[in-house]
Amino acid sequence: MIYITNDPNVAQIAQKNGVDRILIDLEVLGKEERQKNLDTVKSHHQISDIELVKEVLTNTELFVRLNPWNELSPKEIEEVIEAGAERIMLPMWKKMDEVDAFLTQIDGRAATTLLLETKEAVEIIDDVLNHPMVDEIFIGLNDLHLSYGLTFMFELLSNGVVEQLCSKCKEKGIPYGFGGIARLGEGMLLAEKVIMEHYRLGSSSAILSRSFCNADEIQDINEIEMIFSKNMRLLRDYEAMLGLKTEEEYLLNKADIKKCV
Repeated sequence: MIYITNDPNVAQIAQKNGVDRILIDLEVLGKEERQKNLDTVKSHHQISDIELVKEVLTNTELFVRLNPWNELSPKEIEEVIEAGAERIMLPMWKKMDEVDAFLTQIDGRAATTLLLETKEAVEIIDDVLNHPMVDEIFIGLNDLHLSYGLTFMFELLSNGVVEQLCSKCKEKGIPYGFGGIARLGEGMLLAEKVIMEHYRLGSSSAILSRSFCNADEIQDINEIEMIFSKNMRLLRDYEAMLGLKTEEEYLLNKADIKKCV
């Protein structure tokens, strides 16, 4: 589970309640233009936030999303590594040389995640998965559905695109995840259905959405802790129950998602 925050106090609460990764989000280039009509998270984090959050984390991975590859990317990578990033994400890549330049610049000094969110990236996924330095793929549903001209991000679940990408990653033994998860009982597509599809597809990661806990709008730190504690407990209990589901139940959920979408 991944939670986006640059607030050390919120990061500590997330860590205490079992969140696996804290994401510092540096991506600003082109994001406003791509997502201007969508109610999506547009962070305004800084490289200086990395050290502040790093100080409070003991068993949660510090994850940093860069800007899309550009002439300043090598400098940005060096700065986030120096600040303490343990995992680095490259968004909006479209070409193999962008992927190779990113992985070569990091050169094993941090774990890497390739954020797949363009149709061009889908077209070269086989070549990308053959790169010896790829650690993980994460499928970004917001930008990927825009890239295909779709109207709803979960169409990528119903039309088979996510399943096809997950299958390719699984075949190569490369970990993968996708999208965001709302708190149980909520979401445009009910969170329980989405989580069950994560399990069917073998996904190992997801971002906790604003509806899980929108810490930016809550002033009381005790309230944030209460929300995290309750929602993470419910989420992990639900995950434990999924281990008892049959293959038939997973396929019925898949069909139900397609109908809902």
